[in-house]
Amino acid sequence: MLNKYARAFFTRVLTPFAALLLRLGVSPDAVTLIGTAGVVAGALVFFPMGEFFWGTIVITIFVFSDLVDGNMARQAGISSRWGAFLDSTLDRVADGAIFGGFALWYAGRGDDNVLCAVAIFCLASGQVVSYTKARGESIGLPVAVNGLVERAERLVVSLVAAGFAGLHKFGVPGIQVLLPIALWIVAVGSLVTLVQRVVTVRRESAEADAAEAAAARGSGAAQ
Repeated sequence: MLNKYARAFFTRVLTPFAALLLRLGVSPDAVTLIGTAGVVAGALVFFPMGEFFWGTIVITIFVFSDLVDGNMARQAGISSRWGAFLDSTLDRVADGAIFGGFALWYAGRGDDNVLCAVAIFCLASGQVVSYTKARGESIGLPVAVNGLVERAERLVVSLVAAGFAGLHKFGVPGIQVLLPIALWIVAVGSLVTLVQRVVTVRRESAEADAAEAAAARGSGAAQ
Protein backbone atom coordinates (compact mmCIF):
# COMPACT_ATOMS: atom_id res chain seq x y z
CA MET A 1 0.00 0.00 0.00
CA LEU A 2 2.79 2.41 0.88
CA ASN A 3 4.80 1.48 -2.21
CA LYS A 4 2.51 3.34 -4.61
CA TYR A 5 2.72 6.73 -2.89
CA ALA A 6 6.00 6.68 -0.96
CA ARG A 7 8.05 5.42 -3.90
CA ALA A 8 6.71 8.14 -6.22
CA PHE A 9 7.40 10.87 -3.65
CA PHE A 10 10.94 9.80 -2.79
CA THR A 11 11.78 9.16 -6.43
CA ARG A 12 11.10 12.83 -7.16
CA VAL A 13 13.07 13.95 -4.12
CA LEU A 14 16.09 11.75 -4.89
CA THR A 15 16.26 12.43 -8.64
CA PRO A 16 18.85 15.26 -8.31
CA PHE A 17 21.04 13.06 -6.10
CA ALA A 18 20.81 10.21 -8.60
CA ALA A 19 21.84 12.60 -11.38
CA LEU A 20 24.83 13.74 -9.31
CA LEU A 21 26.02 10.17 -8.80
CA LEU A 22 25.81 9.55 -12.54
CA ARG A 23 27.92 12.63 -13.24
CA LEU A 24 30.49 11.31 -10.76
CA GLY A 25 30.67 8.05 -12.70
CA VAL A 26 28.93 5.85 -10.11
CA SER A 27 26.98 2.94 -11.59
CA PRO A 28 23.48 1.87 -10.47
CA ASP A 29 24.78 -1.62 -9.60
CA ALA A 30 27.43 -0.10 -7.33
CA VAL A 31 24.74 1.85 -5.47
CA THR A 32 22.70 -1.35 -5.09
CA LEU A 33 25.66 -3.25 -3.64
CA ILE A 34 26.79 -0.44 -1.33
CA GLY A 35 23.25 0.12 -0.09
CA THR A 36 22.74 -3.54 0.72
CA ALA A 37 26.11 -3.76 2.48
CA GLY A 38 25.18 -0.73 4.59
CA VAL A 39 21.81 -2.16 5.58
CA VAL A 40 23.31 -5.54 6.46
CA ALA A 41 26.08 -3.93 8.52
CA GLY A 42 23.67 -1.62 10.33
CA ALA A 43 21.29 -4.47 11.17
CA LEU A 44 23.80 -7.12 12.20
CA VAL A 45 26.18 -4.82 14.07
CA PHE A 46 23.80 -2.52 15.96
CA PHE A 47 20.60 -4.53 16.50
CA PRO A 48 22.13 -7.55 18.28
CA MET A 49 23.69 -5.10 20.76
CA GLY A 50 20.34 -3.42 21.41
CA GLU A 51 21.44 -0.19 19.70
CA PHE A 52 18.16 0.16 17.86
CA PHE A 53 18.23 3.93 17.44
CA TRP A 54 21.63 4.10 15.76
CA GLY A 55 21.00 0.93 13.82
CA THR A 56 17.81 2.40 12.40
CA ILE A 57 19.60 5.62 11.44
CA VAL A 58 22.28 3.69 9.54
CA ILE A 59 19.75 1.40 7.84
CA THR A 60 17.48 4.30 6.85
CA ILE A 61 20.36 6.11 5.16
CA PHE A 62 21.31 3.08 3.10
CA VAL A 63 17.82 1.77 2.39
CA PHE A 64 17.17 4.72 0.08
CA SER A 65 19.65 3.16 -2.33
CA ASP A 66 16.72 0.96 -3.38
CA LEU A 67 15.15 4.06 -4.92
CA VAL A 68 18.33 5.74 -6.13
CA ASP A 69 19.69 2.84 -8.21
CA GLY A 70 16.57 2.44 -10.30
CA ASN A 71 16.31 6.21 -10.74
CA MET A 72 19.91 6.29 -11.98
CA ALA A 73 19.29 3.46 -14.44
CA ARG A 74 16.25 5.22 -15.90
CA GLN A 75 18.05 8.55 -16.22
CA ALA A 76 21.02 6.90 -17.93
CA GLY A 77 18.79 4.76 -20.14
CA ILE A 78 20.49 1.58 -18.97
CA SER A 79 17.64 -0.25 -17.23
CA SER A 80 18.21 -3.98 -17.62
CA ARG A 81 16.87 -7.35 -16.56
CA TRP A 82 20.13 -7.94 -14.70
CA GLY A 83 19.73 -4.73 -12.71
CA ALA A 84 16.16 -5.63 -11.79
CA PHE A 85 17.23 -9.14 -10.77
CA LEU A 86 20.16 -7.87 -8.68
CA ASP A 87 18.02 -5.26 -6.96
CA SER A 88 15.26 -7.72 -6.10
CA THR A 89 17.69 -10.36 -4.87
CA LEU A 90 19.62 -7.97 -2.63
CA ASP A 91 16.35 -6.59 -1.23
CA ARG A 92 15.73 -10.08 0.17
CA VAL A 93 19.23 -10.12 1.67
CA ALA A 94 18.68 -6.74 3.33
CA ASP A 95 15.28 -7.75 4.73
CA GLY A 96 16.74 -10.96 6.11
CA ALA A 97 19.52 -9.03 7.85
CA ILE A 98 17.07 -6.62 9.50
CA PHE A 99 14.82 -9.28 11.00
CA GLY A 100 17.83 -11.50 11.65
CA GLY A 101 19.29 -8.66 13.71
CA PHE A 102 16.11 -8.49 15.78
CA ALA A 103 16.19 -12.27 16.25
CA LEU A 104 19.83 -12.17 17.40
CA TRP A 105 18.98 -9.51 19.97
CA TYR A 106 16.13 -11.52 21.46
CA ALA A 107 18.16 -14.73 21.32
CA GLY A 108 20.97 -13.02 23.23
CA ARG A 109 20.83 -9.95 25.42
CA GLY A 110 17.11 -9.41 24.82
CA ASP A 111 16.50 -12.87 26.32
CA ASP A 112 13.02 -13.52 24.91
CA ASN A 113 12.55 -16.76 23.01
CA VAL A 114 9.01 -15.92 21.93
CA LEU A 115 10.01 -12.63 20.33
CA CYS A 116 13.04 -14.32 18.79
CA ALA A 117 10.65 -16.77 17.13
CA VAL A 118 8.37 -13.92 16.02
CA ALA A 119 11.32 -12.12 14.43
CA ILE A 120 12.34 -15.30 12.62
CA PHE A 121 8.75 -15.75 11.43
CA CYS A 122 8.79 -12.17 10.09
CA LEU A 123 12.01 -12.97 8.24
CA ALA A 124 10.70 -16.18 6.71
CA SER A 125 7.19 -14.97 5.91
CA GLY A 126 8.51 -11.84 4.23
CA GLN A 127 10.63 -13.96 1.91
CA VAL A 128 7.72 -16.29 1.12
CA VAL A 129 5.33 -13.39 0.49
CA SER A 130 7.73 -12.02 -2.11
CA TYR A 131 8.24 -15.48 -3.61
CA THR A 132 4.52 -16.16 -4.07
CA LYS A 133 4.09 -13.11 -6.27
CA ALA A 134 7.28 -13.75 -8.24
CA ARG A 135 6.43 -17.43 -8.76
CA GLY A 136 2.85 -16.68 -9.74
CA GLU A 137 4.00 -14.14 -12.31
CA SER A 138 6.64 -16.56 -13.63
CA ILE A 139 3.90 -19.06 -14.60
CA GLY A 140 1.97 -16.37 -16.44
CA LEU A 141 -0.52 -15.25 -13.80
CA PRO A 142 -1.14 -11.57 -13.01
CA VAL A 143 -1.31 -12.10 -9.20
CA ALA A 144 -3.67 -9.14 -9.07
CA VAL A 145 -3.37 -8.47 -5.35
CA ASN A 146 -0.64 -6.77 -3.36
CA GLY A 147 -1.94 -7.76 0.05
CA LEU A 148 -2.15 -6.11 3.42
CA VAL A 149 1.57 -5.89 4.21
CA GLU A 150 4.17 -5.54 1.46
CA ARG A 151 7.89 -4.91 1.81
CA ALA A 152 7.44 -1.17 2.37
CA GLU A 153 5.02 -1.75 5.24
CA ARG A 154 7.27 -4.37 6.83
CA LEU A 155 10.25 -2.01 6.77
CA VAL A 156 8.42 1.13 7.86
CA VAL A 157 6.59 -0.50 10.77
CA SER A 158 9.62 -2.40 12.08
CA LEU A 159 12.22 0.34 11.60
CA VAL A 160 10.09 3.18 12.98
CA ALA A 161 9.33 1.04 16.03
CA ALA A 162 12.99 0.07 16.42
CA GLY A 163 14.11 3.68 16.16
CA PHE A 164 11.68 4.82 18.83
CA ALA A 165 12.46 1.79 21.01
CA GLY A 166 16.10 2.83 20.88
CA LEU A 167 15.21 6.08 22.63
CA HIS A 168 15.01 4.01 25.80
CA LYS A 169 18.78 4.38 26.05
CA PHE A 170 18.33 8.15 26.03
CA GLY A 171 16.10 7.99 29.08
CA VAL A 172 12.64 7.67 27.52
CA PRO A 173 10.84 5.18 29.80
CA GLY A 174 8.74 2.26 28.57
CA ILE A 175 9.13 3.07 24.89
CA GLN A 176 11.00 -0.16 24.13
CA VAL A 177 7.64 -1.97 24.11
CA LEU A 178 7.03 -0.57 20.62
CA LEU A 179 9.38 -3.05 18.96
CA PRO A 180 7.62 -6.22 20.18
CA ILE A 181 4.27 -4.71 19.17
CA ALA A 182 5.63 -3.91 15.71
CA LEU A 183 7.04 -7.40 15.23
CA TRP A 184 3.70 -8.96 16.08
CA ILE A 185 1.94 -6.59 13.65
CA VAL A 186 4.38 -7.46 10.87
CA ALA A 187 4.08 -11.19 11.61
CA VAL A 188 0.28 -11.21 11.52
CA GLY A 189 0.14 -8.86 8.54
CA SER A 190 2.62 -10.98 6.59
CA LEU A 191 0.58 -14.11 7.29
CA VAL A 192 -2.60 -12.40 6.07
CA THR A 193 -0.78 -11.19 2.95
CA LEU A 194 0.56 -14.67 2.26
CA VAL A 195 -2.95 -16.12 2.47
CA GLN A 196 -4.29 -13.34 0.21
CA ARG A 197 -1.68 -14.07 -2.46
CA VAL A 198 -2.04 -17.85 -2.29
CA VAL A 199 -5.82 -17.58 -2.61
CA THR A 200 -5.42 -15.18 -5.53
CA VAL A 201 -2.97 -17.46 -7.35
CA ARG A 202 -5.26 -20.43 -6.72
CA ARG A 203 -8.21 -18.57 -8.25
CA GLU A 204 -6.25 -17.18 -11.19
CA SER A 205 -4.68 -20.55 -11.99
CA ALA A 206 -8.09 -22.25 -11.95
CA GLU A 207 -9.49 -19.57 -14.28
CA ALA A 208 -6.49 -19.85 -16.62
CA ASP A 209 -6.72 -23.66 -16.71
CA ALA A 210 -10.46 -23.48 -17.41
CA ALA A 211 -9.90 -20.97 -20.21
CA GLU A 212 -7.23 -23.17 -21.79
CA ALA A 213 -9.47 -26.23 -21.55
CA ALA A 214 -12.35 -24.35 -23.15
CA ALA A 215 -10.08 -23.12 -25.94
CA ALA A 216 -8.84 -26.66 -26.55
CA ARG A 217 -12.42 -27.99 -26.74
CA GLY A 218 -13.36 -25.22 -29.13
CA SER A 219 -10.36 -25.95 -31.32
CA GLY A 220 -11.19 -29.66 -31.35
CA ALA A 221 -14.81 -28.99 -32.27
CA ALA A 222 -13.75 -26.70 -35.12
CA GLN A 223 -11.64 -29.47 -36.60
